Amino acid sequence: MRKVATQSLLSAATSTGAGNSYEPFGKERSFQLTGNTSSGTGSATVDIEVSNDGTNFLKLATMTLNLSTTVSQSGLLSDAPWRYVRGNVTAISGTGASVTLTMGNLA
Repeated sequence: MRKVATQSLLSAATSTGAGNSYEPFGKERSFQLTGNTSSGTGSATVDIEVSNDGTNFLKLATMTLNLSTTVSQSGLLSDAPWRYVRGNVTAISGTGASVTLTMGNLA
């Protein structure tokens, strides 16, 4: 039985910007984006970015969420074997809006 390890790429991010980059240990990866607001509605856009040199990142995919006071979520799968991966919040709005991006990596 193969195990899935998880890594938090963004943890309760409230503003735009890239998180730290990580080196996954396999090429099969899943990404789960969750988020919410403290009141009202909002939205968030997060890019999954990849690189082979750890310096120059390019967009692999874009994930979007419509946010509310209940948790919203979206998922994505990738088998692209890039050496580094990170999350980058490119837009976020709403009162108390935050997003968390988690990567699952098949061992």
